[in-house]
Amino acid sequence: MLCPEAGTSHAIREVIRRGDTPTELTRAFTGRTARGISNRFLREHTPHAPSAYPEIHHLTAPLRDAARVEGDTDGFHLWAGQTYPLARPSPAADVVLRLSADACAALQTAGDHVGMRNQPGGNPTNGSV
Repeated sequence: MLCPEAGTSHAIREVIRRGDTPTELTRAFTGRTARGISNRFLREHTPHAPSAYPEIHHLTAPLRDAARVEGDTDGFHLWAGQTYPLARPSPAADVVLRLSADACAALQTAGDHVGMRNQPGGNPTNGSV
């Protein structure tokens, strides 16, 4: 969300950079449950939000659009996962390379672990995982 290539608005980028607001599940913006950074709209409307996608999405779209244009982060959805404070500004290519390297390392570790089960002195199992 902080990659230069992302279409993330300036307002959302600032909230993400601060990283000091909890996330919550809500249906308030669209009628479909999603996780977002808590803001006024989410807090005020989540307790009464119906499960009515796409009707709620269409109903709230003008409000969300106006808030987004104004940069009012209390008036539109700030979709993010629980670990959004870990986000760092980085080119998308760097993120993909890092994820690829991490996946390769995890696969190597898993392969080493599985391989040890078949070696003398390795983890004795009955062959099941």
